[in-house]
Amino acid sequence: MIIHGARPSPFVRKVIVFAAEKGIDVDVQTAGFGRGGEGYLKGSPFGKIPALEDGDFLLCDSTAIITYMDALHPGTQMIPAEPRARARTIWFEEFGDTVVQAAGQKIFFNRAVAKRLKREPDLAAADAAEAGEMPKIYDYLEDVLPESGWLVEDRFTLADLAAACPIINVVYVSDGLSADRWPKVAAWIARVKARPSVAAALAEEAPMIQAMTEK
Repeated sequence: MIIHGARPSPFVRKVIVFAAEKGIDVDVQTAGFGRGGEGYLKGSPFGKIPALEDGDFLLCDSTAIITYMDALHPGTQMIPAEPRARARTIWFEEFGDTVVQAAGQKIFFNRAVAKRLKREPDLAAADAAEAGEMPKIYDYLEDVLPESGWLVEDRFTLADLAAACPIINVVYVSDGLSADRWPKVAAWIARVKARPSVAAALAEEAPMIQAMTEK
C-alpha cells in the first residue's frame, strides 16, 4: 500500500500513524504541489495530499483513506464502536481537519513552507493566527480534555491523532502553547508525540522539518 504525500503534512501524518496503529505497512512516496508518481496524479485529480494507491485502487483525502484502512483492518479500534464515543471521535477529527488546520496552516505555512516554495510569507497572518486563533483552540481543548489525558474513551484514538497533528506543526514554529496557561493541552501533546507510532513518524519527517525551519 502506497501513501503519496509530504510527511510533514498533518493530513499525511494522520494517515501514516493511523496505518501504523492498525498494523498496516505503507510505503510513503513524496508527492504534492503538482509533483508525484502516476498513482498520485491519477488518484488525486485535484492535487491534494495524501493519496492512496493499493493495487489498482486509488483514493485521496485523509478521512476517506482512514475509512478504507479501518474497514480493511477492523481489529485495532482507533475509531470507537460505542455510538457516543464514535460520534465524539468523528467530531474531533473534523475539528482537527477544519478549525485547527485552518489556524495552524497560517502559522506553519508562512513561517516554514512559503520560503521553501520561494513564495513571500505573510508573517502578519501567522502572528495574528498565533495570537488570536490558537488560544481559543487551546482554551477549548483545555476545557474538554478528561483527567485521563485522552479525548475519547480514556485511550489514544483517531480523536487525539487528528486534533493533535495540526498542533504539532504549530509547535514546530511557535512557542505559544504555554504549559502554565494550558497544562492539560501541553501534557496531551507531549503524550501524543511520545506514542511509538507518532514518535516514529516524527523521526522520519525530522530532516524535512529541520530544512524548512532553519534560518
